[in-house]
Amino acid sequence: METKIPLFEHILKVRDYECDAQGIVNNANYQHYYEVVRHEFLEQHGLNFYELHEQGIDAVVVSVYIRYKHSLRGGNDFICTVDSIEKEGIRYIFNQKIIRLKDNKVCSTAKIEVACMVNGKVGKPDLFDKIFIKYIN
Repeated sequence: METKIPLFEHILKVRDYECDAQGIVNNANYQHYYEVVRHEFLEQHGLNFYELHEQGIDAVVVSVYIRYKHSLRGGNDFICTVDSIEKEGIRYIFNQKIIRLKDNKVCSTAKIEVACMVNGKVGKPDLFDKIFIKYIN
C-alpha cells in the first residue's frame, strides 16, 4: 500500500477546554481543527480568508463527513493534513486527516465540501482554480 505525502500539514495541540469530562476531545472540535488547517493552507498560497471576504469571495462549507477512529485527549499534539483536493463542478472537496503524534495513529479522516460565493451569489472564483489546479485529482 502506497503512502501519499499530504499536500499540507500543520501541527496543533489539544487544549483542555476542548475536552469533555472524560478528557476526550469533543467531536465538534475536530471540525474546528480541519477548518484551521484549510485556512492555513490558503494562507500558504497567498489567500487570506478575511481579505477574500473583503473582495466579495466567501468559501462556504456545504457538507462535512468526519469518521472518528481514535480519540484525541487533552494535551495531545497532532498533525492535521490536507491530503488531496477534488473538484466537482463549482465545489472543492478537501480530504483531510488528523494524526496523533505520540503514536502516529490516525484519529479521524474527513471529507469537507466547499462552495464559493462571489458577491453574494454561488460562483467560481478564478483565483481558486489557478491555485488549486496543481492539486486537483
